[in-house]
Amino acid sequence: MVDATMIKECADPDLKPAIVEKFIAAAGSDDPLTVTVRAGKRVVLVPKPATPEAAMDLIRQNIGRNVVRVGITQYPAGLGVLEAGELKPDLVDSCANLRMGTALFAKVYRIVLKWYGNPTGEEAGRQVFEDAIIAWQSGYFEGEAVFRTPDAGAVKMDTPGDAEPETSIAKETPVPGADDRSEPVPDRLPDADPNKASIRVDLSGIGAK
Repeated sequence: MVDATMIKECADPDLKPAIVEKFIAAAGSDDPLTVTVRAGKRVVLVPKPATPEAAMDLIRQNIGRNVVRVGITQYPAGLGVLEAGELKPDLVDSCANLRMGTALFAKVYRIVLKWYGNPTGEEAGRQVFEDAIIAWQSGYFEGEAVFRTPDAGAVKMDTPGDAEPETSIAKETPVPGADDRSEPVPDRLPDADPNKASIRVDLSGIGAK
């Protein structure tokens, strides 16, 4: 269970706690041992791990053949990994998984926010957040593999639904283990084909001053 104390101690400090909470609620899991395996458009039924060792064994069995998401943030286990032996137990550690996952999600959020022209306002914030969640779950945004796309850099990140945003992102967030290597299997949801992406509306004018 992710609570305020864990968010404060483990989550990426450049993300507002409210964004972290919404991110976990929308795309994560309460169980740090949760392992989700996808083969193409199909979710593979796998036994629920009872121990960290069992979870790591399950990950190693599927990495390189299927898309594997792990832990509280459903972190992409194959990111930056070429061999199963490179996988670290941090993936199923609650604090480490939250740290890695929120750092990577912050990067995805910045990419989406920059694409929209860094809009402000409650409605724009909700749209950006929703698209960032879809990008996190599919691994793609506007046809680009977001986990390999360069960070968008310093952009302002509002909490979805906030009337008075305060916190901004002022630096590129390093993502542990995420170098120029990618997941062995493209991470894409059944409806996340970038070639079939719906038309998006330019929200840069919303909330403009």
